[in-house]
Amino acid sequence: MPKKFTAKCNFGDQEIPVDLYVGDPAIGSHPLAFQAKWLSTTKRVLVPPQIMKSFAKLVDISERNRVPFEDLCEYVIAELRSASAIAEDAKKATAISNKKDNKNNEK
Repeated sequence: MPKKFTAKCNFGDQEIPVDLYVGDPAIGSHPLAFQAKWLSTTKRVLVPPQIMKSFAKLVDISERNRVPFEDLCEYVIAELRSASAIAEDAKKATAISNKKDNKNNEK
């Protein structure tokens, strides 16, 4: 079953979130090739080159290690979300800590 993820893609001079879907690509095909072409020709939205390269690498890893591509994508996307959540939590903790330090310094 194809996996959905959201990526920031280029629309003119701005970045917009775009839902992309990945499934098991045919051998020798890029998993986002058709979507990237459709987005660029009909919506004028460009999938960033680093995203295209990353998915090409995932296909290679999947084929070399005989791991289902969709499962590998799901794992990688979950790890990226987890890392992002950890970074966000660290920012919040730092902000809270700074507020406490400022209150203590005012006393």
